Amino acid sequence: MREALVSRAGRHLRSWVTGSPLTRRAEGTGTGTGTGSIVLEDAGHLATLLGSGVVGPRSIVLVPGEHNGEAHLDTGGTVVGYEGSLSEPGGDAAVGGAIFLQIQDYGTSPYMSLLGTTLIRVAGQSDFEAFLADADQARAEGTFAAFAASPAVQLADLAGLGGAEPGDGPDTRLHVGHDGRISVSPQGLRLGSVGDPPAALRAEWERLAAGDPQGGPVPLGAVMPEEVRAPAVGERPWLGRYLAALELLRGLQTSGVTQPRVSGFGRRLVPALGEVEAPWDANDPGAPFLAWTSEAVYVQTPGRDRTFRLGRRAAEVAEMLLVHGSADAVLERVGRDVRSAPVDRALLDRVLTFFGDRGAPLLPATSSAKVAV
Repeated sequence: MREALVSRAGRHLRSWVTGSPLTRRAEGTGTGTGTGSIVLEDAGHLATLLGSGVVGPRSIVLVPGEHNGEAHLDTGGTVVGYEGSLSEPGGDAAVGGAIFLQIQDYGTSPYMSLLGTTLIRVAGQSDFEAFLADADQARAEGTFAAFAASPAVQLADLAGLGGAEPGDGPDTRLHVGHDGRISVSPQGLRLGSVGDPPAALRAEWERLAAGDPQGGPVPLGAVMPEEVRAPAVGERPWLGRYLAALELLRGLQTSGVTQPRVSGFGRRLVPALGEVEAPWDANDPGAPFLAWTSEAVYVQTPGRDRTFRLGRRAAEVAEMLLVHGSADAVLERVGRDVRSAPVDRALLDRVLTFFGDRGAPLLPATSSAKVAV
């Protein structure tokens, strides 16, 4: 398989696993209509799928068997072959003879060796409970499960786990089971059958999503009772930020930064900030992250593609801004807290300007939020 197609297939595979939509830039030449990423368990369904209207110029269809990335003339979609299973925990798969990955369930992953790229699925209620326990520990103590934060790992079906990124659904991904059953995920609620048109699949998605903009009830609905999943996620409005923190840790480890602490998970760089109620950066996965080791402090801004290394004092000021949500709120709190190091408007403005001048604002331009102090 050509190098460019390998790269594109890898992006589509990640989108299919997570439910995170591809950006137009990531889709490369595939910027037309059709579901972004589709996995078939049985190659016998390919002809029916291609005739149903769900495959378009932006689509990659992963099919068991020998397919070398040929474009389908009628739809413009790209067909890529794979071996193994992309759905069953405990197995492995090879996509296009170039992308190799293991598939594991969440509950056994702490006890398994990571031998390469690993897809981790929540395959039932015990897996979900293990995921929540790890998330709770990270939030309270700042200790993240080592396997979940590994650069080799990708968690599946993020919307079902409390992920806050919109865009999952039949326009982003589809899974076609051996019996022709269609969902967005092997663990997902049924949207229809192979051959059903896109409009029917979208309508069923919207019905099952029940008004949830992320579609949380759907991706795990076949293995997780919604009366269990929904309350657990609702009690933890910060799960989207936790999932984003795992992404932060994976990226830092890839850059050689090991065992960093993440602000807001267990502790703060400025300890007194841990006592602030309802901090601005508590729940929003799009808010910047601050992380530190004994050697350095890092701030990663929204989009998670810009990471800055800061000196200690600038980092402390940045954390004050992230916790309080505005320069005004920082000045109000610091003026009443004798434990806080002196800070004035000029210093706050310098830190905000540093990020703004680099096209990575630390706070929204209109931010005037004041948190409870």
